[in-house]
Amino acid sequence: MSTPAAIDWLNLGFKYMQTNAYVRANFTNGKWSGVEVCTDPMFNIHIAAACLHYGQACFEGLKAFRRKDGSVAIFRPEENAARIIDTANRVLMEPPPVELFIEAVKKTAALNFDWIPPYGTGASFYIRPLLIGTSAQIGLGPSRDYILIVMGMPVGPYYKDGFFPVRACVQEAYDRAAPKGVGNVKVAGNYAASMLGDKESKDRGYSISLYLDSAQRKFIDEFGTSNFFGITYDKRFVTPDSDSILPSITNKSIQTIAADMGLKVERRPVSFDELTQFKEVGACGTAAIITPVYSIIRGDKEFTFGKENEVGETLRHLFNEIQGIQYGEIKDRYGWMLAVE
Repeated sequence: MSTPAAIDWLNLGFKYMQTNAYVRANFTNGKWSGVEVCTDPMFNIHIAAACLHYGQACFEGLKAFRRKDGSVAIFRPEENAARIIDTANRVLMEPPPVELFIEAVKKTAALNFDWIPPYGTGASFYIRPLLIGTSAQIGLGPSRDYILIVMGMPVGPYYKDGFFPVRACVQEAYDRAAPKGVGNVKVAGNYAASMLGDKESKDRGYSISLYLDSAQRKFIDEFGTSNFFGITYDKRFVTPDSDSILPSITNKSIQTIAADMGLKVERRPVSFDELTQFKEVGACGTAAIITPVYSIIRGDKEFTFGKENEVGETLRHLFNEIQGIQYGEIKDRYGWMLAVE
């Protein structure tokens, strides 16, 4: 295992790294246990566990930041707590109480305090809560027992070589999620469903895939692992509203910032034909915050936004604002950062 002293903070990737400890809590006999500190990354699970056979597994992703004043804070963990509860309820899992979730997240950051990258490196501490059903059963049905695991590790900035626009293509061969399915919750299976389509897009030279609604293929849903948003020429912030889209905490946050910038925020169905109205397009999520998109290809048509090697003014401002709040360079005027003692 690496030690913090041996880490090259400026050259971190986005990959698993074993740190000091992680935490877990167990749901058995109808109640949750307290938070337990663990160091061994291996643990036993029954071969008939519900998570392995029936997909009762979901997760979250959030980050802790070493701030300009040397303090550490986590970005909006209460939103992740609410989202994992929504996900658990959708697939009949036992949701962890908000207080338990927040305690586990804070404790993971505190236990690994020295692994949280220094301010100025552009790196952060990625926290991954995981909820799995562990009861042994062969018949289809919800598990009786669950484990909440919260792990964390340092990760580098998503844009190691700079903040530049990327090219995307519409994924026509596969759908990411079905109407009234589980596209709006963070179950593990959603990501397996998009792997092949995303790989094929990357094999064709595109950085990300754009998925349309699977019912009519007329409306924009989201990118493979990120929400879609566009900035129109008349200064509107437009993002799709769909039952198949995972509600992004990053998207919710930048909508707030956009409104304070004077943009009119619209969350509604977005027709694919509306792409011609956008001056700037972005993909947003926890890992990258905002990925500027220069072009979207569908068949023999290409839609472009701004300049090929230049991030649009609005996207850059949104990115700088949210990063500034996270790293303590800008006042946390929304109360989004939770301090880690």
